[in-house]
This record gives sequence, C-alpha cells and structure tokens, in this order.
Amino acid sequence: MDNELAVRCFSALGHPRRLDVLRLLIKNAPDGLKAGEIADKFGQPASTMSSHLRILTEAGLVSFERKGREIYFRPNIDRVRGLILFLVADCCGGQADKCEPLLAELLPCCP
Repeated sequence: MDNELAVRCFSALGHPRRLDVLRLLIKNAPDGLKAGEIADKFGQPASTMSSHLRILTEAGLVSFERKGREIYFRPNIDRVRGLILFLVADCCGGQADKCEPLLAELLPCCP
C-alpha cells in the first residue's frame, strides 16, 4: 500500500459512523450485512447510510454483492490488512522482539 491509498482509507474512516460501520462489518465477516440492517443498527436513514457505504466502498475498505433486491456489504479484509501492515511496516526499527507485544494483541482475534 502506498501513501496515497492509505490517505484515502484514513479519510474514509475519518467519520465516526463510517468507522463504526467498518467495525460492524468486520464483526460480521465473511457473511456481511444487508444495507438496511446496517442503517437500522445505527438508526440512520437509508440515504445517509448509503452515502457512508459508498465512501467506504470507494476507498476499497468495503465491497458489496447484489442478491436479488438486497445488497450485502462485506469488509475487504485484504485492504484492512494492508492498512494495518502499512502502519506497522517499520515497527520497532526492525527489532522483531520489540514488536511481540503488538503481535500478541493482534493474534487473539483469530484463534
């Protein structure tokens, strides 16, 4: 990931609701959620949520799939992983032992 792409991702996540939506989608991966379910979860009008989902999709953090009349949104785990790796690429000046606490905190999410 380059700086320009990272900035686009961070810009998309710069709104509290979009950050909440991405975190919700990550919790519901890999199945994802219907657009209406996401809007209901946050008590927002569909048009407002549609705007948030469009911005997340344009940044590549979220993808969608149409099934009949429903649109399901899912997190793009590869893009999220790339963003995390971008942040820690130069962690601890190459001293792997100093990165162990960070890695230990990341690993419990995926036993």
